Amino acid sequence: MKNKFIAAVLTSCMLVFSACDNDKLLELNENPNASLEIDFDYLLSYGMLKVSGERYESWRGNFIYSSTMIQHFAHLGTYWSGDKYLYNTSYSAALWDANYPGAIKTLTHVVDQTEGTEDVNTYAAALIMRTFALHRMTDLYGALPYNQAGRGLDGQENWFPAYEQQDEIYSLIISDLKEARDAFSADADGLGVQDLIYGGDITQWQKFANSLLMRVALRMSNVDPTTAKSVFEEAYNHSAGTFESLNDNAKIEHTTGQGINRNGNSEVFADGNGGEYAAAKPSATLVNWMKENDDPRLMIIVGGIGNPLDATTWNTTPEDQEGMPNGYDSETITTKAVADGLVASADDFVRDDVYSFLNPDLYDYDDPMFFQTYAETEFMLAEAILKGWSVSGTVEEHFTNGVTAALANWEAYDAGFALDAATIDAYITGLDFASASDEGKLELIGEQYWAATFFNHYEAYANWRRLGYPTLTPTNYSSNVTGGTIPRRLIYPTGEQSGNPDNYAAAIAEQGADLLTTRLWWDVE
Repeated sequence: MKNKFIAAVLTSCMLVFSACDNDKLLELNENPNASLEIDFDYLLSYGMLKVSGERYESWRGNFIYSSTMIQHFAHLGTYWSGDKYLYNTSYSAALWDANYPGAIKTLTHVVDQTEGTEDVNTYAAALIMRTFALHRMTDLYGALPYNQAGRGLDGQENWFPAYEQQDEIYSLIISDLKEARDAFSADADGLGVQDLIYGGDITQWQKFANSLLMRVALRMSNVDPTTAKSVFEEAYNHSAGTFESLNDNAKIEHTTGQGINRNGNSEVFADGNGGEYAAAKPSATLVNWMKENDDPRLMIIVGGIGNPLDATTWNTTPEDQEGMPNGYDSETITTKAVADGLVASADDFVRDDVYSFLNPDLYDYDDPMFFQTYAETEFMLAEAILKGWSVSGTVEEHFTNGVTAALANWEAYDAGFALDAATIDAYITGLDFASASDEGKLELIGEQYWAATFFNHYEAYANWRRLGYPTLTPTNYSSNVTGGTIPRRLIYPTGEQSGNPDNYAAAIAEQGADLLTTRLWWDVE
């Protein structure tokens, strides 16, 4: 690589001794035998892994909050705050606290140091990943630092970054994705194997950018339909195209190594990490929906009823599977189980003997982490046609493509999850999409998108808030803080109130109170 940056240890010294003679102190701290340069492609790889996420934020942001609010999972523990609409300060802040000093700082540094240089492909990929991470964050929190995010170093010294409101952030996201997409060059240095998503294939990166633009456009379609339509159609008609098959999926193939090399979702459920493999159960909402629709994913997502670590105890009969209802604790669940006829009395209740567990084959350390899939893109195209936007094909064709891809996607976790064409065709036929009204079609699209984003609960939560499908029945746990309504966002870290008070105050003065119930810009009733 042609461009390098000074190692972080020297930057740290500059910060600590900023009031002293920097030149002399730097000379004293130089190690003549140490390398002072790091390849930007290495940092790009690290940034990608940080976006994928580690156990800390995956557990708290993706599962404890997002997965339960969207009723993919249920949990009896009150520390799984989203299940019961409770507020936990550190859990609500987890993605923010992990991303800003991690993925955002790393990727911003790569973007700033490669902008305008011959490393245009590194620049473009880093800008897409930075934008992806900030898009995920704004859809959880709302207004946040975007332009100044991650720029406290490199001489810019933005220690108290200003927030942008979400409508402005969306304009910046669109601009950055287009800039990154169009910056890729086949004549520049390739990304190579350090590109953990596409192995250096810049055309696939451009497809990813276009597919993200389509996601962003639909998200804002209820508040700025004119711009949304324009952005969607421009991305769809771009020469690079959008996702066309499972091969285009934006994902990282993790390894069984240590720390960040592992799949952060899998680390949540792996034996020894809080026992979540047994305690967190697929939600009754999800399991019942799959049973009602004869969904062939049921016994892919669900392993059975019994001890998940002892296969000899498993009941794998599909019709016997029971999802655990949201909004209950270890005491109230017994009353519910008796009322549902699952046990004769409270004395007979044993959680693992009553409710289905997550399939253990879905949380291997080397499982992939998906950022966006071909299935999602096809569902977006189907919805765009219903909106009257200019997209080729029919709504039925795109819906069928989406469902087919969503079912086939599970094979990425285990070859044994492959479904034959006859099973897939029978499932799609049973959905009877063609005879549904336009609103019925929209509901079916929303339900299938919700199922297709299982494990990417951040995205499932965002799309549900915009679209309103599937229809979810809120819980009303006794000490909830939302009045028995599903939260619409997460609350900012308390450190923002004390560490960046003026910008925090300005943000909520315009956006609304810093509460779980405050709706974001695009989340209109």
